[in-house]
Amino acid sequence: MSNKILVTYASRNGSTAGVAEVIGRTLAESGAEVDVLPMRAVTNIDSYSAVVAGSAVQGGQWLPEAMDFIKLNQKALLQKPFAAFLVCMTMSIPNEHYQYGVKNWLEPVRRLVKPVSEGFFAGALEIHRVPSLADRIKFRISVALGVWTEGDHRDWNAVRDWSKALPAQFSAV
Repeated sequence: MSNKILVTYASRNGSTAGVAEVIGRTLAESGAEVDVLPMRAVTNIDSYSAVVAGSAVQGGQWLPEAMDFIKLNQKALLQKPFAAFLVCMTMSIPNEHYQYGVKNWLEPVRRLVKPVSEGFFAGALEIHRVPSLADRIKFRISVALGVWTEGDHRDWNAVRDWSKALPAQFSAV
């Protein structure tokens, strides 16, 4: 097995892909060899010494292809350091009660593989990119009610700080 780290993700509108790219760059800056790939492009994880997997959240859940990735690779993931992250607009709500609930959304992942680290990041809301008319209407109503605002809410410093801590956490396993 090499010392290569896989950063893999499931994304709908690009926010999670952007977070994964920054995680990968940050790990590479620390000297790691890193591949950043969408989960659907990953065919085998055996050659990686550690895996970072993340997903956008819809309806309080990781995307189906992200959970499929964890289930398909569970045996291999149990054999190496594993970190998980999620990206969702709920993290942009400045109410700690809502943000606390987001941590529960990783429970299905935790039941299969225990992450050595978990990252919770806000996403970006670009209503015009939401494919479903019904969902666009719901988001517009939420914005009008002040639940959240449209725009990019990703905190790049938080993403980089979380990523910088990963190599030490992987080494401790």
